Amino acid sequence: MSYDYAITFACFNSVNYTKACVESFLKVGTPLERLVVVDNGSTDETRDYLLTLPLGGRIYNKGNQACGVAWNQGILHFQAEWTVVMNNDLVVSPQWIENLIQTAVDNRLSVISPARIDGNLDYDFEAFAPESAKKMHNVFRRQTQNAVCVCIHRSVFQEIGYFRANPKLLGFEDTIFFHDLEKTNFLRAITGNVWLHHYGFITQKDMKKKLGKSEKDDLMKVNDRYLLQQGWFERKVAKYHSRKQAAAWREDELATYGMTLHGERVNHEFVWL
Repeated sequence: MSYDYAITFACFNSVNYTKACVESFLKVGTPLERLVVVDNGSTDETRDYLLTLPLGGRIYNKGNQACGVAWNQGILHFQAEWTVVMNNDLVVSPQWIENLIQTAVDNRLSVISPARIDGNLDYDFEAFAPESAKKMHNVFRRQTQNAVCVCIHRSVFQEIGYFRANPKLLGFEDTIFFHDLEKTNFLRAITGNVWLHHYGFITQKDMKKKLGKSEKDDLMKVNDRYLLQQGWFERKVAKYHSRKQAAAWREDELATYGMTLHGERVNHEFVWL
């Protein structure tokens, strides 16, 4: 079945990761004419590279407008029924976008994210992804999603709006958006039917480097309780329940499948989260 979809990511330098992402698209047949890339003021070879690609859209910002502005620019370029907002440091697997949307439709989901592995690509992802999808295609973490790659139906934007377009947030835009999403009746999930590899927040690391921060530093200090309009106790309770649910998912998935929907490569081994 054919779906009306678009894909967008923002980038800031790290052209090699952007190349790896695009090359994975080409390898599995994901059409580049569905991809909108928003460059947030790169100073390396990123813009020259983007000019070589038959993209559906390329947007060059004069400076780093941060993720919220860039994501909105990408979403609004096509205004498709489904839009995938993703990082540029991902490697995709065959039929990833088709399976992601089909899984959402079959399960009446308005927001869906794939399972993923973070870290070095020091394993056979091409073999791992289809094997894991076959094993865990019926596994869901419901009423959650991840910001690394999220596929969103148009109706969600019509209901709650777009990402907070404030460059000073520097990466907190997704948290606010997902917090607003939690207040609605939209169904959402992470699915084991699609797997991606994620190198690990490369754009944020480059932004920290430009700002003279270490990788362990936050991009900015935020009062998340203020931004999310939560009291101190309410925020503590929300975090407690989130950690408790994550632990329950991990325990159940490990007991049943010997793996989970979120893994990390540490010392050439899988660590399941």
